[in-house]
Amino acid sequence: MIRVENVSKSYGELSLFSGISFSLSPRERLGVVGRNGHGKTTLFRMILGNETPDAGTVIIPKNYRIGYVSQKLEFRHQTILDEAISALPIIDKAQHWKAEKILAGLGFGQTEFQKPPKAFSGGYQIRLNLAKALISEPDLLLLDEPTNFLDITSIRWVERFLRQWPHEVMLITHDRSFMDRVVTHTMGIYRQKVRKIEGETSKYYTQIAADEAIYEKTRMKDARRRKEIEQFITRFRAKARQANLVQSRIKTLQKMGKKEKLEKLKILDFSFNSSPFEARYLFNARNVSFAYEKQRPLIDDFNINVAAGERICIVGPNGKGKSTLLRLLAGQLRADAGQIKYHPDVKKGYFEQGSVKTLVDNRTVLDEILISNPDGDQQRARNVCGAMMFSGDDALKKISVLSGGEKSRLMLGKLLVATTNLLLLDEPTNHLDMESCDALLAAIDNFSGTVIMVTHNEMFLHALAQRLIVFQDDRLDIFDGRYQRFLDKGGWQDNGRTNNTAQITVPKTAAPPKQSKKAFRQQRSAIISERSRVLGPLHKQAAAVEDEIEKKEADLNRLNESMQQASQTQDGTQIAEISRAIHTCQQDIDGLYEGLENLARELETRKAQFETRLAQLDADTESPSPSDP
Repeated sequence: MIRVENVSKSYGELSLFSGISFSLSPRERLGVVGRNGHGKTTLFRMILGNETPDAGTVIIPKNYRIGYVSQKLEFRHQTILDEAISALPIIDKAQHWKAEKILAGLGFGQTEFQKPPKAFSGGYQIRLNLAKALISEPDLLLLDEPTNFLDITSIRWVERFLRQWPHEVMLITHDRSFMDRVVTHTMGIYRQKVRKIEGETSKYYTQIAADEAIYEKTRMKDARRRKEIEQFITRFRAKARQANLVQSRIKTLQKMGKKEKLEKLKILDFSFNSSPFEARYLFNARNVSFAYEKQRPLIDDFNINVAAGERICIVGPNGKGKSTLLRLLAGQLRADAGQIKYHPDVKKGYFEQGSVKTLVDNRTVLDEILISNPDGDQQRARNVCGAMMFSGDDALKKISVLSGGEKSRLMLGKLLVATTNLLLLDEPTNHLDMESCDALLAAIDNFSGTVIMVTHNEMFLHALAQRLIVFQDDRLDIFDGRYQRFLDKGGWQDNGRTNNTAQITVPKTAAPPKQSKKAFRQQRSAIISERSRVLGPLHKQAAAVEDEIEKKEADLNRLNESMQQASQTQDGTQIAEISRAIHTCQQDIDGLYEGLENLARELETRKAQFETRLAQLDADTESPSPSDP
């Protein structure tokens, strides 16, 4: 088990973590979420020992091995096999067969072992990175954006693999649907703290929203109480007879502390600027073919009519021509044969994967937006910067210091200053965090024009696609229907390549004996029954305390009204009696709230304990086999 205890980390004035603590239990697959720049990769680097916390400790068991699969593809050796062998532990450097066995398990054939890594697609380069991590015989896999630049079939392969991995996993990815299918737990880095829950990302974000709503409700209640106490002190400070009561209120005020209003976090909040289009069809492509020099055609005899308002997604394995097709439709490439005929009122906006390379390092974010703004309107450019989360001085950042996610947001911002009715988007979610992906999905959904998009993000495909252009089995087809219908009718084939992969054996893995279904049901039923016996009374106590708080607060409201009336009549005796009653009532309410908080903490702790026991039971009954299904 890995434990992170009271860890803090800052870079200058930027604080990433403040006293965070969590643990990683056996066989947990933990998804780590949070905004870009909030410390996800830094957390991984601290676990690896490449970063040192400013305070706190990261406790890793002795002889616990960690395999890190980075989003960076960096290879130092001439062949696939040599690259894999380089990851063997020092004591196993001569055991080349171990590297060969794991490469075979990940879909590399014997004839490919001597090929250079760069001869393979991005998906298979990621698999090579994964192979190197496995060859190091890890207890924990750290995966940082493993789906970037992978095609759908590769993403699905990695998903199947991780679900069968018999040790621990920590995963960072912007692809919410991928994360939800893989993880057992979700942990978010939010407002310099971490929150870990069992379950998928939607459960985590729902919990965060509920916590913040409770905090804000409590803050406002405390603020009202502070105001009432301050008014009492102001009203009776000069009256000698009320001196003791005034001093008591002053001490109460000092003890209360003050809950600060939560800082409003920046969010990506934008919409594409639509240009009216009255005709029925935007363009048609007839008999379009294209090939790069001395290569077989990537696009061959392609035909399509695109209607106004359509949502079309281009899908398929990497290297088959998806981006090339989009470049043809955008007018960036000229077809070898056939033609693409556009309606004269079509106004295109184009986002491509490599477009960030066109950004000039010594320009600022604002400079780049202004250059793309045909009207040269400085205020509009500033507004676009703000929508892309570059408000204030952030708009004056140099391109050279921007992260990958910031550059992607900037390229989207350059699209916003143009008025379009056709968006051509090539993998726009790469490098964006989950929140930014959600905002992009909403902006595309609200765009009144037509969208043609290359994406491997299945959440986007399910939400947006009305038609598909499918590259598969060396063919290019149009599928008329939504993505789920495409899956129901056969969906993806992995080209037969990974279906015959050998089983991967991690030397340190020892799968527990699989118990009978009857024994499993009995154990699970016993845990659930115990959970009900333990949590049931706690829930009832909490409900009773909440009811009592409501009654006491109603009493307090009546006493405050009585105090106002007594103040108007200047009845000192009545004021003193009511004041004492208010003080007693407020103490009762404070005590009830404190009790409720203690009950809530106990409920959360007990609930987590039972969830861990159930998750462990489920894990112990699985038959782990990291082979490719």
